[in-house]
Amino acid sequence: MVFTGVGGDPVKLGLVAGLNRPGGNMTGIAMLTVDLGGKRLELLSQLVPNASVIGFLVNLNNPNVGVTLQRMPNAARAMGKELIVVSAGSDADLEPAIATAVQKGAGALMVDADPFFFSQRAKLVALVGRHKLPAIYKFREYPDIGGLVSYAPDADDLYRQAGVYVTRILKGERPAELPVVQPVKFEFVINLKTAKALGLSVSPSLLARADHVIE
Repeated sequence: MVFTGVGGDPVKLGLVAGLNRPGGNMTGIAMLTVDLGGKRLELLSQLVPNASVIGFLVNLNNPNVGVTLQRMPNAARAMGKELIVVSAGSDADLEPAIATAVQKGAGALMVDADPFFFSQRAKLVALVGRHKLPAIYKFREYPDIGGLVSYAPDADDLYRQAGVYVTRILKGERPAELPVVQPVKFEFVINLKTAKALGLSVSPSLLARADHVIE
């Protein structure tokens, strides 16, 4: 079996015995989105340097959120930022969560990697836009529909590698001996139209780092 889209550590999640030698009958793709929170916070801070308070939208029902909440406050403090954690686990929670972040002084917003948020991305991007919050998301589907920016592993590249593994297993190789694939390519997407609407000036150096710029 080849798994895809695992955002946390597949060892800690009990899927495999180890990344290099999975054991059992599973291997696959670890997107490791839990480990990218610090990088997203860094990019958001460069986009909105005057935002001393950052809202962080999480879903407390997500099994990976505990690790994220252990790491992110320390990462924020190291950058001289205060992190305001707000949670939403249902459609009705989204508006109050974002409003709470704004009321507590958030000048920007990080949206955690979560399947529920992705399923509600159109509503989420609209709510964030209504509050005029610069926000960073996981997948490029967010800036594609008006979100400001996203940063994540290149999903297309990882799924291609998953296809390679499926072929190798069908030809007789054992999943137990195929190392779990970890991302080596990342995708940084900026929606310049949204940046202009928010009154943000994106530096040339940051634009040069973007893999895709939506104008």
